[in-house]
Amino acid sequence: MLSVVVLISGGGSNLRALLDEAEHPDYPARIVAVGADRDALGLFHAQDFRVPTFTVPFTSYETREQWGDALLEHLHEWQPDLVVLSGLMRLLPARVVEAYAPRIINTHPAYLPEFPGAHAVRDAIAAGADQTGASVIVVDTGVDSGPVLARERIPIPPGIDEDELHDRIKLVERRLLADTVRDIATGTIRLEEFNS
Repeated sequence: MLSVVVLISGGGSNLRALLDEAEHPDYPARIVAVGADRDALGLFHAQDFRVPTFTVPFTSYETREQWGDALLEHLHEWQPDLVVLSGLMRLLPARVVEAYAPRIINTHPAYLPEFPGAHAVRDAIAAGADQTGASVIVVDTGVDSGPVLARERIPIPPGIDEDELHDRIKLVERRLLADTVRDIATGTIRLEEFNS
């Protein structure tokens, strides 16, 4: 059984979907803890499923590296097989990535390598693109630059606003994330192939 720690910053809608999936007896992964970089609303989802939570407030540390060291202490406590970033709006310090690489994955609301960064949905609309996507990647020390594990195209209808498009993307992201975690757990995806 693959053990997973999920890290969030916000409402945790993708986390909720993964928690639902992990409840199924035949799902080969279990979420052992959920962490956040602030008092995130998504932590309530974990509590609903009786999954332990922890918070490492970014603003409590003078540097990103100090925050990363504190985060690492929590991760080491749980010793997860996989770390999932699900709406964590923070770049992980290099030492966190190096400690768990390539066993850290992230979802992204674009068809990477198109539209990396924090405003991918807005950027796709601003560019006049007629399609975008959702991706699941291996986290590296860059910005949305790691190897792509799964991705899917999503059309951008004329006149759609950012929030509505993001909601459509999230539906695909949730499925891709659950499928990717399953494939990692079953060995269909072999993360060790992405060791640098």
